[in-house]
Amino acid sequence: MALLRLRRPENVTGDFFVDSSCIDCDLCRQIAPAVFVQAGDQAAVQSQPADAKTEFEALKALVTCPTASIGTLKHHPMKQAVDAFPEPIEKDVYFCGFAAESSFGASSYLIVRSNGNVLVDSPRFAKPLVRRIEALGGVHSIFLTHRDDVADQALWAKHFHSKTIMHRDDAGRLSGAIDELVTGNDPVALSEDLQIIPTPGHTRGHMVLLYRNRFLFTGDHLWWSPNFNSLHASRGVCWYSWAEQIASVKKLQNFSFEWVLPGHGRRVNAPSATMQEYLAECVRRIDRN
Repeated sequence: MALLRLRRPENVTGDFFVDSSCIDCDLCRQIAPAVFVQAGDQAAVQSQPADAKTEFEALKALVTCPTASIGTLKHHPMKQAVDAFPEPIEKDVYFCGFAAESSFGASSYLIVRSNGNVLVDSPRFAKPLVRRIEALGGVHSIFLTHRDDVADQALWAKHFHSKTIMHRDDAGRLSGAIDELVTGNDPVALSEDLQIIPTPGHTRGHMVLLYRNRFLFTGDHLWWSPNFNSLHASRGVCWYSWAEQIASVKKLQNFSFEWVLPGHGRRVNAPSATMQEYLAECVRRIDRN
């Protein structure tokens, strides 16, 4: 839990607060935007919850926070907020919450399928989340978009006897623990409804996962930017090759999708034609940099 003695001065007075251990992962602002705001290079409480709905959102942000940087002065029953995860996004796609500090608070997702559930990147290995995922049918496969968001995947794989999938170019010393190593840059059909698309740039072995031609899990490759009101990829967080990153974004113009679900950054939902317009705008912007 957050420490009161480390409470940031930017917090408004009241029950909820953020302490100075915050790593500015942005998840609290995504989950409870009425409560949390960016203040400098960390988060802070801009407004105390005004009703039960807003308080519930703030408690879900507290549960998700990878560094336990959100605290309260009052005691709050936490069961409802803990049990909210994995949280449905649409139909059989869920946001896991319970972010891990080792992945810098990356979002992870669960796809619930009759032919085997897929965990996309790794949340914190937390017993309440484990139990909830068990109730949804467990984890058949773990898809790792890239090396940065591996987090507790080994614990998840061991518990559920899951198959782990990763690109060889990002596996490194994990290679011996990865069950399926993807090679090259060509798309790979994982199953009838799942397609792997290698997208080098952010890292050499980065990949995205397309589910049912509707849900694109993009890791750190692509996300929604409120500043540009469009999809975006940033040169500032491109660790391998910006030229490859641009080429990988252009590659996605060959695919249809309605959701972008990133590891870091904001998610977005739009008709596929609109999503292609966002993607074209992103390509024009980043191709100039």
